[in-house]
Amino acid sequence: MRTASTAKFISRKQSPRAIVLYIFLLFAFSIFIFVFNAGNIVEDHPAPVISIQSHPQTKFLQTADDELWDAPSRHGLRPCVKPTSRYKGKIYNFSLYSVAFFFWSSSFAEISDMVAVAHIMNATLVIPQLDRRSFWQDSSIFSDIFDELHFITTLQGDVRIVRELPKELELVPRARKHFTSWSSMGYYKEMMQLWNDHQVIHVAKSDSRLANNDLPLDIQRLRCRALYHALHFSPPIESLGKKLVDRLRMRSGKYIALHLRYEKDMLAFTGCTSGLTDAESEELRIMRENTKHWKVKDINSTEQRIGGFCPLTPKEVGIFLQAIGYPPSTLIYVASGEIYGGDARLSELMSFFPNLVFKEKLATKEELNAFAKHASQSAALDYIVSLESDVFVPSYSGNMARAVEGHRRFLGHRKTITPDRKGLVRLFDELESGQLRETSSFSDLVQQMHKNRQGAPRKRKGPSPGIKGKARFRTEESFYENPYPECICRSPHLSGYGMLNRDGRFPGYELQAMSVHGAAAI
Repeated sequence: MRTASTAKFISRKQSPRAIVLYIFLLFAFSIFIFVFNAGNIVEDHPAPVISIQSHPQTKFLQTADDELWDAPSRHGLRPCVKPTSRYKGKIYNFSLYSVAFFFWSSSFAEISDMVAVAHIMNATLVIPQLDRRSFWQDSSIFSDIFDELHFITTLQGDVRIVRELPKELELVPRARKHFTSWSSMGYYKEMMQLWNDHQVIHVAKSDSRLANNDLPLDIQRLRCRALYHALHFSPPIESLGKKLVDRLRMRSGKYIALHLRYEKDMLAFTGCTSGLTDAESEELRIMRENTKHWKVKDINSTEQRIGGFCPLTPKEVGIFLQAIGYPPSTLIYVASGEIYGGDARLSELMSFFPNLVFKEKLATKEELNAFAKHASQSAALDYIVSLESDVFVPSYSGNMARAVEGHRRFLGHRKTITPDRKGLVRLFDELESGQLRETSSFSDLVQQMHKNRQGAPRKRKGPSPGIKGKARFRTEESFYENPYPECICRSPHLSGYGMLNRDGRFPGYELQAMSVHGAAAI
C-alpha cells in the first residue's frame, strides 16, 4: 500500500508555483541554519580586541584605571642641572668657614641652601649638624642619614666642604648670624663683610635662607645639584628602603604612598583640633604653649580648618581617595610617625581602605632595630618609599611633602595628588550636614577640583595677590616643591647628567644610586 502510494505521488506532476515555493523555503531554512551556527562560533571564540572595544563598560573601567595610576605627560621636559658657560666654580679663602646647624624638620631645603650660600660667600662649609633640641630628640648625626663622602666629593667643584672645623679655629671668635629669610644674591654679597672681622660664621638658623625666585640660574642649578645629586642617603637606609619598595611591588604591582601628617606635633603646631576630644585638645594646647619657637599661642581651630591650614584627618583622607575613584582593594603605604589617637583614628581610614601597610609590618624587627629611636632615619625610609610610589598623596603640605613632590617632578613628573584642603573642607561639611550625599555627584565635584592637581608640569607659583613687602616671599611656592623652570628644561638633549629613560630615571642608575638620594624631612 505505502509503495503504491509513494509511486503515485512521485509520478504526479508538480505545478511550477509549488516548485518555486519549495525552493524558497529550502533556501530560507539554509540561511537560518548558517546564521545560527555563525552566531555560535563568534560567541564561543570571541576576538579579544573586538570584545574590549565593543563593550562600553570594559572600556570605561580601563580608562578609569589609567586615570588613577598613569603619570601626567611631561611634555618633553627633562632635568637640567649642568652649570652654564658663565659659571665660576669654587673660589674660596681657606681660612673662612661657615658652620651650619639645621633643624631636621626642613633639612632638605636647609642643606641645599647652605651649599649655595657658602658658594656665594666664598666660604668653606662645615658638614651641618643636626639640631637635637627638636621635638623628636634624635641623636643622629649627618653621616647616619647621608652618605657623607659622596656629598663632599660630588660638590667639590662648587664649594669646599669639610667634616669638622679645624682645631686651630675651634676657639676663635665667631660671628653668630641669623641670615634673613628668603634673601637674594645681593644680600649675601653684603654679608661677606663679616669676613673682615671673623674667620668663622656660625649660622644658627638655616631654613629658608635663600629666595625662591629671582636668583641667578647657576645658583638655582647648584641648589638642584646639591639636592638631587649630592644628597644620597646612607647605605643602610637606601638598602632597606629599596627592599620595602620591592616588597610592596610583590604584594601589588601598584601602590599609593600616603604621607599622613596626623601626628601630635603637627596638630599642636597648627592648632587643629577638629574631631578631637576635649582632653586631646587641651593636651595639644599645653604642648603648643610650652614650645618656645612656636610664636603663635592662641589659634582658632575652626578658622584654621576653614582656611585649609589643617592636615586632613584619617577619615577625610579615606573619603577623599574614595571620591577620586580608588577601589577599596588599593594598596596604601602609610608614611608617618605615630598617628595621634592611635588605632582608633586609623580605623576610620581602614573602613574605606583596609589594605594599609606600614614599614613596621613590611620590614622585620631585626631590620628596623638599627633605626629605632631615630625618627630622622625612619623618616628617610618613608621618603624613599614615597618617592618610588606610583601615586603620592600628602595630607598636609609640610616640609617632607613639598620635598617629595619636587623630587618627583624632577624625576619625570611622577603622579602626585595634592588635596585642595580648603575646598575639601567645604565639601566635607556639606556632606556631614546632608547637603551632599556620598554619591557620584560628590565624586564628580572632588575629581573636578583635583583635575589639575596631579603633578603635571607647570611653572612655580609666585606670591599671593595683594601681599606686599617681605611677607609676599612667605606666600611663594617653594623652589624645592617645584624646581621648574630652572632645573627642568624643554631641551632635546639633557643638559647635565644624561638622558632620562621611559620611567623617569637615568639609564644605568639603580634605585639606590639615583632615585632615593634626597633628604627626608618630617
